[in-house]
Amino acid sequence: MSMKDKARRLIAHEAARIIAEEGINDYLPAKNKAAARLGIANSRSLPRNEEIDQALAEYHRLYRSDTQPRHITRLRKLALEAMRFLEEFSPRLVGGALDGSASKYSPIVLYVYSETPEDVMKQLIEVRIPFKERSFSFNLGHRRGVTYPALDFFVDGVRVELVVLPPELKGQRINRKEKTFPGGSLQDVEKLVDGASPSEFPPDN
Repeated sequence: MSMKDKARRLIAHEAARIIAEEGINDYLPAKNKAAARLGIANSRSLPRNEEIDQALAEYHRLYRSDTQPRHITRLRKLALEAMRFLEEFSPRLVGGALDGSASKYSPIVLYVYSETPEDVMKQLIEVRIPFKERSFSFNLGHRRGVTYPALDFFVDGVRVELVVLPPELKGQRINRKEKTFPGGSLQDVEKLVDGASPSEFPPDN
């Protein structure tokens, strides 16, 4: 293994630990913080996001094998509750709650599809769910830094990020990671929750 590959591996594992333990959910800040801690200044040594995913999965396997399945099932149950409430907007679960990599600080990320974000806001307001407005940026095909509105609220102490996308994007995969973990519809999440073993449910269930 070359020195560059060793550096990438070290940064990937430290970044995964930072994500899991310190609540930094964005990969680039986690990579930069890991590189600074390790004293690695060469930006070419930064690992790809896929390498962080692998290191994060290894971290959970080594240090949270007893608690991670229950944590993921809890997130999926909360996601399912939110998805049923927002069913008219064709909600889709993405990210760590879907693929099982979510840490204790990870939000539940849902894509919803609506002509206007006001329609989604109205539904939250009607049941008095407080939320914050912000924006969500990602790369869409060859377009970089595409921005759409997002709404943040909490369910049972867990942050939910609603990314409001136009209906014409329904069914499209937004990022590379989604190619590895397709699905995420309400029916898909129902199957994941129904398929969980009793030991994977939180103690109060």
